[in-house]
Amino acid sequence: MQIQTRFLDGAVLALISQNHLYGYALTQEVKQIFAISDSTVYPVLKRLRKENLVITYDEPFQGRNRRYYQITASGKKELETIEQEWWAFSTKLNKLMGERK
Repeated sequence: MQIQTRFLDGAVLALISQNHLYGYALTQEVKQIFAISDSTVYPVLKRLRKENLVITYDEPFQGRNRRYYQITASGKKELETIEQEWWAFSTKLNKLMGERK
C-alpha cells in the first residue's frame, strides 16, 4: 500500500516528536510501519527541515557525526493538523466501509 505524502510527513513528525532520531534510525522505524524504500525518508526530512518543521543537530558517533532530527514548535502544530486530517479522513472511510457490511 502506498502512503500519501501528507500522512508520511505526519508519521515522520510523530516519530521525531517521541524521540530525537538520526536519519537511518528514523528510516528503520518508518519501514517497520510502511513498505517504503531506504531513500524515501531523506527527501521528506529535507523538505520538513526547509519548512522549519524540524531542526537538526550533530552528535559524534564512532568517529563520525550523526545528524539528529528534532521537531520544532511549528512542527508540533503541523503534526496536530495532520492528526486532525487523519482522524477526519479515517472516520469517513470507516463509516463508508461499515456501511458496506
